[in-house]
Order: sequence, then structure tokens, then C-alpha cells
Amino acid sequence: MMNQLYEKGMSRMKTGILMSVATTVSFLCTYLFNLTMANAEQYLAIVATVALDGIFGIIAGTRREGFKTFKAIKVLITAIVWIVFLTALLVIERGFPGTSWLSETIIFPFIFFQIVSALKNASMAGFIEGKLLVEILDKIDLHKGTRKN
Repeated sequence: MMNQLYEKGMSRMKTGILMSVATTVSFLCTYLFNLTMANAEQYLAIVATVALDGIFGIIAGTRREGFKTFKAIKVLITAIVWIVFLTALLVIERGFPGTSWLSETIIFPFIFFQIVSALKNASMAGFIEGKLLVEILDKIDLHKGTRKN
């Protein structure tokens, strides 16, 4: 008799733990979903700029040195990392009044440099011409090497 009561108690205990975990996960997923939907434009801006830079970078890299899988995967990793940063910043903004400037202050420079990098990659891939653009971008983005004409 005692053994049956013990087993029923353990079953209830496992169910209680499972329900607690399910409730916590549901809360977090709902919170993050609402946060994402309320700030969809910021998430789309990050994904769009990383994708733009990545596409032109892959095309330019393929023409320069052939396709490299690691560089293509790096585009995905960059997007994920910056999405995580944006999510953390938005959680902080929501949690602490007066910090609504935080995400714009940190994310905007990233987006700006991604656009500059995309312009250089598009130029190196042959999509954009112009000596002024090439001269400015070569001075800004030296780590990508020299241009082959």
C-alpha cells in the first residue's frame, strides 16, 4: 500500500516539474515572440544588411578566389550573433525605462559598416563602378585586400 502511494506521489512530482518547465519555456517563447513582432523592422534591417553584404561578398570572393564554404557560413553566424545582440538590447530597453536609445546607438554603427562593406563587395564583384566610391571604400575597408582590375 505504501509503495503505491509513493509511486503516485512521484508521478505527481514528475508532472509538476514537467508543467513548471513547460510553463517557463512557454512564457519565454511568448515573450520573445512579442518582442520580435514589436520590433520586426529592426530585426529585418539586420538580416537585410547582413544578407546584402553576404551576397555581394560571396560573389566577389567567388570571382577572386573561388567559393569558400566557411565565408558563406560566416554570413549566417554574423546574422545570428547580431540578432542575439539586438534581442538582449531590446530586453534591456523594455526592462529599464529611459534606455530606449540603447538599441539604436549600438546597432546603427553595425548597420552602417555593413552597408559600406556591401558597397565595397558590390564594387569588387563588378556591380558598382565609380572611382570615387572605389577610392573611399578602399581607404575604409583595407582588411579585404586590394582590388583586381
